[in-house]
Order: sequence, then structure tokens, then C-alpha cells
Amino acid sequence: VKLQACGGGAVQAGGYLRLSCTASGSSRINTMGWYRQLPKKQRELVAAITRGGSEDYAEFVKGRFTISRDNSNNTVFLQMNNLKPEDTAVYYCNAQGLTTSLRDFDSWGQGTLVTVSS
Repeated sequence: VKLQACGGGAVQAGGYLRLSCTASGSSRINTMGWYRQLPKKQRELVAAITRGGSEDYAEFVKGRFTISRDNSNNTVFLQMNNLKPEDTAVYYCNAQGLTTSLRDFDSWGQGTLVTVSS
């Protein structure tokens, strides 16, 4: 499964961005999510959503970010509102599921940079 992410960019604090990530291939995708990595920090979960629509958010984005997905197009979105300078990071999309040969997969997109200025 290959993931193609887009939508990063530079905004001022209080602004918004919408990230999207599309998975290619014929595998069954269960959970899709977004992670971020700040300079010299570990990659951390931002938000995830199951195929059935159950959402999970990191505390630091609750009330500001919303994750959604389009199962028919294997696409996951991250609407990021009220962005803060501390949200500056490289954002990675992730997909987990089963291949057509029933093997687990855990795939990552290439990362998209989000820069929030004060």
C-alpha cells in the first residue's frame, strides 16, 4: 500500500490547513491516521480513525483538529483549525490493514511539512 499525502504549508497562528492522504492498492485498510514528528522528537500520534468511523485524538489537538475518511477512495483527511506554533512539524499519514494475501501491513506516507508562525 502506497500513501500519498498533501496539504501541508505555512500559516500564521490561528489559521487552518487541511491535509489529505490517499492510499493506493487493493488491500483492505482498517485504521488510517496522522502522526507528527517535531525536530529531535519521537513521532507521535495526532489522530486516527477506524474503517467504521471511530476516532481517536491526542489531547493536544482535541477541539482543534478533526479526522475523517472516505472509504470509497481510501482517503483520510485532517482538518486542522486554530493552529499554534507548537503544531509545527512534519505530518505523516499511516494506514494499517490486510493485504489481499491476508498479511498485516503498516504503511507510511512521505510526510508533509506544516509550519505555523506566531
